[in-house]
Amino acid sequence: MPTKLPRRDFFANAVTTSFGAGLASLSLGERAAPAADPKPSSLTITKVETFALMHKLAKGIGPSVASAAERDALIVKISTDSGLVGWGETADVGGTRGIIETHLKNVLLGKNPLEHRKLWAEMWAPNFGDGRAVAGCDLALHDLRGKALGLSIADLYGGRRRDKVLGYAAAMNYTDGVRPEDQHPPEAAALAKRGFQAMKIRTGRYGHKRDLAVMEKIRDAVGPDVKLLTDGNGAFTLPQAVKFGKELEKLDFYMFEEPLPQSPNYAGYDELTRSLDIAVAGGEVLDSRATARDHIVKRSFDIIQADVSLCGGIAEVLFISEMARLFGIQALPHCWAGAIVIAASLQLNSLLAPHFQGFAGGDEPMMEFDVYENPFRDEIVTKKFELKEGYFDVPTAPGLGIEINEEVIKKYAKKS
Repeated sequence: MPTKLPRRDFFANAVTTSFGAGLASLSLGERAAPAADPKPSSLTITKVETFALMHKLAKGIGPSVASAAERDALIVKISTDSGLVGWGETADVGGTRGIIETHLKNVLLGKNPLEHRKLWAEMWAPNFGDGRAVAGCDLALHDLRGKALGLSIADLYGGRRRDKVLGYAAAMNYTDGVRPEDQHPPEAAALAKRGFQAMKIRTGRYGHKRDLAVMEKIRDAVGPDVKLLTDGNGAFTLPQAVKFGKELEKLDFYMFEEPLPQSPNYAGYDELTRSLDIAVAGGEVLDSRATARDHIVKRSFDIIQADVSLCGGIAEVLFISEMARLFGIQALPHCWAGAIVIAASLQLNSLLAPHFQGFAGGDEPMMEFDVYENPFRDEIVTKKFELKEGYFDVPTAPGLGIEINEEVIKKYAKKS
């Protein structure tokens, strides 16, 4: 009678026997050579620089609650002894540039950029949780690490799930001296003609009736098949947002973004989300997974919009997006910036799963694409981002996958 082996011993014996037989069948020449001792990379960060960029616009533009006649950006450049360079971008709000120059630079200088996880954790300690400062450096470290390893950022995370990302036009801002009734409907029609299958409109400046009338004209201008999104930029009270949101539902709008103020800490958004059928989006100023978690758990948003340039960087926003998915909350990362953030956002969106429940096909990720005058989007890269039938290709070259024209950065850098 054959001897019975316990299940665990049976599999251990089978694996050992199989492996041993396979190894024995190889000739000496075919057997794997002993692994060489790994040598640490000599790649070392030698310089961390920041460039505050500014460009004056021909006309002031803005959302419901503000208008600006300038575009600005904060660019981060990390250099190494090998000659490889990484580029990042963030917003210089509340002293972000000073934090990088005074504190984070000291964390990074002399370190190996391939030790990204260690450096990312160390950057949080001296800055009192400034997600913008960490994000700007994180994008540059990702770009540098990808270049050093010969991999795109998406490939650093195991490979993209899609090669192109649907773009939605961030458009129809309020323009100084121009009535939205005259500007927004023809602008929407022109964007649809360019190939955008989705677009976002600013709203909330002129009150319920007038703003709603503009939305109705835009829907008429683009027809029923274009996805329409709108951004209130904190102009509404809770009752006003509920009232306006119910009208947007009748016009088949895809989402209603940040109608209530962001401060204090997105108060009232959980109640707004419960009160509307249209998806409520928010979270563009979240600074970390910790703040995002609280809003995910209490369902402040149907769509969460963490930004790779404001919320700790690429891995942090990927973590938040995956965490939100566990709660059935869609992730559409915010992206209203220059070419570096656009490239990083394309890499990120290529990694995200479609939003769905069960086995049915669901909503695919979309990337916000600002269509207004912006030299930091068009001029600092050697090749512009091109819309193709509503989509943007995900760059495949190492790192961010783009080439930066440093002379253009110097051209727009503010003089100290």
